[in-house]
Amino acid sequence: MKKVMLFISLIITSASFAQEDELHWLTDFESAKQVSKDSKKPILMYFTGSDWCAPCIMLHEDFFSTEKFKNQSQKVVLLKVDIPRRMDIISEEQLKANKKLLSKYNKQGGFPNIIALNHNGKVLSTQGSYSSSLRDPSRYFSFVTTIIDNY
Repeated sequence: MKKVMLFISLIITSASFAQEDELHWLTDFESAKQVSKDSKKPILMYFTGSDWCAPCIMLHEDFFSTEKFKNQSQKVVLLKVDIPRRMDIISEEQLKANKKLLSKYNKQGGFPNIIALNHNGKVLSTQGSYSSSLRDPSRYFSFVTTIIDNY
């Protein structure tokens, strides 16, 4: 019985540490604008197709999952706008809200696409596409650094 309890406590501990390493993505645009205003940080709006967009998945691995970005993310408000194909990933209500943001801020429908915004929703800059053959996220790091430095 002690071994079982030890095993369960190890799982719970490791799960809590894994959650601490995760980025804090908002999914509500109005909330992101309010957090941006209150914290005086720019918004990074990330358009992704989490279950179908191969470059989005690679960008997640090569950029968003790095320690460097995790450090940068402390200086911005993260807003994820997911347009998945599977209907069990997000709610219908969330998909509707995301499509509204897509039609306003990503009219070309490019994925992945990152748009920097101020707290009023004004576009500051954009960084789109990701080469699945090169897998070089350096321009994304430069993009975020520039937004942080100039906000």
